[in-house]
Amino acid sequence: MARNQVLIVEDERKIAQILSDYLTAAGFTASILHRGDQVIAQVRREPPALILLDIMLPGMEGTDICREIRRFSAVPIIMITARVEEIERIVGLELGADDYICKPFSPREVVARVKAVLRRTRAEPGRSAPLEAGPIFLDEARREASAAGHPLNLTPSEFGLLKILMAQPGRVFSRNELINRVQGYAFDGYDRTIDTHIKNLRKKIAAGIPDQEVIRTVYGVGYKFSLEPEDL
Repeated sequence: MARNQVLIVEDERKIAQILSDYLTAAGFTASILHRGDQVIAQVRREPPALILLDIMLPGMEGTDICREIRRFSAVPIIMITARVEEIERIVGLELGADDYICKPFSPREVVARVKAVLRRTRAEPGRSAPLEAGPIFLDEARREASAAGHPLNLTPSEFGLLKILMAQPGRVFSRNELINRVQGYAFDGYDRTIDTHIKNLRKKIAAGIPDQEVIRTVYGVGYKFSLEPEDL
């Protein structure tokens, strides 16, 4: 994987070139694809550090691309969309995207979000000790997590959420707090983002421990990590 390689998948050539110019100026190496049906082979051949993925593409839609990539890779994906409806944003996140950006956007904001996503992807070795709570294990330095020995193929956002919750078991985190800590920048208050990431995280954990829910919803407040039996 190229450490600073960002793959831009955008059929509007002017937008793609502007993004490439801004990313290059920020120290990244950018490559561009204009068709969706070229993406899967490119990612398999040369895995990038991050993908900026438009939803509306010729050849193959961005949502289908995201779904297919998540079958073999946890590479960070930021969706770019002109669709502002809430359901379209949720669909992208449920498929495993880490973030979304709506058109029109500021190229500087895109660069900031790319940096934020990559910061939480790249843990420095030795920065923190592995976390272990019951059947859940998380090693930030190795970017590995498991549930009862079952490997969890987590996106950067899911990994960040699990780390925050496991580090302080029993503590209740509000959605806004999780957004600020996991996304890494001032977000637009779209708290369904966190709900969707939590839903995906629970589903992956359930593959290893189907009879135990360790991420609990505290209604009206947020979420917590707990191994204690739930009150009846």
